[in-house]
Amino acid sequence: MTRPTSSAPSQRMLRVGEQVRSAITQVLQRGEVRDDLIERTVISISEVRMSPDLKIATAFVTPLGVADHGAIIEALNRHAKYIRGRLGPQLRQMKYMPEVRFRDDTSFDNYKKIDALLRSPEVSRDLDDDNDQDQ
Repeated sequence: MTRPTSSAPSQRMLRVGEQVRSAITQVLQRGEVRDDLIERTVISISEVRMSPDLKIATAFVTPLGVADHGAIIEALNRHAKYIRGRLGPQLRQMKYMPEVRFRDDTSFDNYKKIDALLRSPEVSRDLDDDNDQDQ
């Protein structure tokens, strides 16, 4: 009998993803990656999604204060093997060290669009109409 698959991550995937996120953050904070672009940029890692077999870690990053995110993402992916090697001491309980892939986190842009939409005159007019009817 086969188990039904769900698209939701398991508790183990979430736990390991958070451990990998913390380990990557520590590597970047300590300045272990020798790249001028990475060293002079503040990088926020919002989430790490693990593959079901825990062999691939996709890290969603946001470079703060930089207009060109692509260059930072490219630099991180160039140094992904080195970063993977530096994760070893913090993730020694894992059977396989995950391959790390870096992607641009666009969730903040989506939040900004939703906030702008909610603050638009059309929406505030509709909300004012609802408040007038309640009184």
